[in-house]
Amino acid sequence: MDRPAPRPVTDVLAGARRVLIAEDLVDHTNVECSKPPQAGERSSDTSRPWQPKVAKSEVDDTFELNSRVSSGEERRRTGAPGESPGGRHDRSVSSTTRRSRIAVLEGLVDHTNVGACFRSAAALGVDAILVTPTCADPLYRRSVRVSMGTVFQVPWTRVDDWPASIQVLKDAGYVVAGMTLGEGAITLDELVAEDHDNLALVFGSEGHGLTPQTDRLLDRRVTIPMMHGVDSLNVAASSAVTFYATK
Repeated sequence: MDRPAPRPVTDVLAGARRVLIAEDLVDHTNVECSKPPQAGERSSDTSRPWQPKVAKSEVDDTFELNSRVSSGEERRRTGAPGESPGGRHDRSVSSTTRRSRIAVLEGLVDHTNVGACFRSAAALGVDAILVTPTCADPLYRRSVRVSMGTVFQVPWTRVDDWPASIQVLKDAGYVVAGMTLGEGAITLDELVAEDHDNLALVFGSEGHGLTPQTDRLLDRRVTIPMMHGVDSLNVAASSAVTFYATK
């Protein structure tokens, strides 16, 4: 293939509003964009239905686990009500009620994506994760590596009766929102504006997204607005965006 010569930086910056600088990224999976879904697929926030082989030398094979936080009891720094550690207002803390955010991973088959979702959940204050019967094992070695050990930090369990268990979430006071590109979906910004105290976020499998059975039981169908013709994000990337926006 004829590889074009790199453009001058001044040309790239012309008219740009935001610029990303990728310094010394050695993992091609982190650099590349997600594959567009195939015709007829109900892909939502999901990744490509394949996973390129990555050389072991390109992947960090180590992680550190602080025993003080392995139970999940000390995952958050304490501070004044309504204030984050940095002093800014934090929607996740209320003087009258505690907000709750949980994630549901439905049928994710890529252990890398499962581990990455756990890592984002830990970093962004998600309270718990539920994995469905067909979801890859969070304790599989690659999941643990990619999660940087946070599979031992974020409370999680596997739900056997899915999607019927969605009713259990609703009975517990959760609004169940599924990430999807399906018709009738509201934007993530609109979901944030609704400001729910208890929110369960459901992420579908790579390639096909949420199952029709799950889709019918959702309280909200939510999509992340895209630009430049990009129609979806890798499920791990979309989980990070969603966790941050709704925290």
